[in-house]
Amino acid sequence: MAQLDGLPALRDVIETHDLRAKKSLGQNFLLDLNLTAKIARQAGDLTGSDILEVGPGPGGLTRGLLAEGARRVLAIEKDSRCLPALAEISAAYPGQLEVINADALQIDALAHLTPPIRVVANLPYNVGTELLVRWLTPPEWPPYWTSLTLMFQKEVAQRIIAQPGSKTYGRLAILSQWRCDANIVMSLPPEAFTPPPKIHSAVVHLTALPEARFPAKAETLSRVVAAGFNQRRKMLRSSLKGVAPDIEDRLLSAGLKPTDRAEQIPLEGFCALARAIDAP
Repeated sequence: MAQLDGLPALRDVIETHDLRAKKSLGQNFLLDLNLTAKIARQAGDLTGSDILEVGPGPGGLTRGLLAEGARRVLAIEKDSRCLPALAEISAAYPGQLEVINADALQIDALAHLTPPIRVVANLPYNVGTELLVRWLTPPEWPPYWTSLTLMFQKEVAQRIIAQPGSKTYGRLAILSQWRCDANIVMSLPPEAFTPPPKIHSAVVHLTALPEARFPAKAETLSRVVAAGFNQRRKMLRSSLKGVAPDIEDRLLSAGLKPTDRAEQIPLEGFCALARAIDAP
């Protein structure tokens, strides 16, 4: 990669710009440019697509995305220390990289991007889950993005693809699988990062479906799922009593047993319950 784009190795970039990873920002830098290029390829054919990247840090994945043919990359970086390193990448790819120094939770990315749009990011650990939920629950569906290729802690990645009955099955699995095809496409050990985190990481690829697998209002489904898994060891008639005063009747009309627990209910069952709750 260093030879391909004429830019220095990432370790040299970090030393030159004194970019020590900050724990407060959830930073763990991935310095192997072969790995960052491989992650970029997991997003599919990038030619003709704009890419949203959150938390580029010194720009390893950014370089991979541009080298793999991305039409344009919007990189949102909260840490201003990284801006000089990202400016060097921008100079190597004139007109293809826009860097915004801001909090990704407060930016309207669509205002800076042109469809088709893919999201590819080694997400900061402290905001990864919140960003994912936002991308999965926009006011309208299909969303502005066609796919999400995201690195998480491996535990979070497993929660996204979890199936009913497993300990990791919960809100993230429901929201992800309701509107997307989701798969773990890569796993990375701690030593791949600087500094090495205490956990393994994994890359999840989510492809947006044209419409949800089962009809339901997103707001109602989110509310039901959150309540059910907030007290996952309780029976549904107890964990959901705050959702509707006649929750037992609503459960029965959805074909669910009031004595079941949230972890036993498949996606289709939660959608049926959301419809029953919204029914007159």
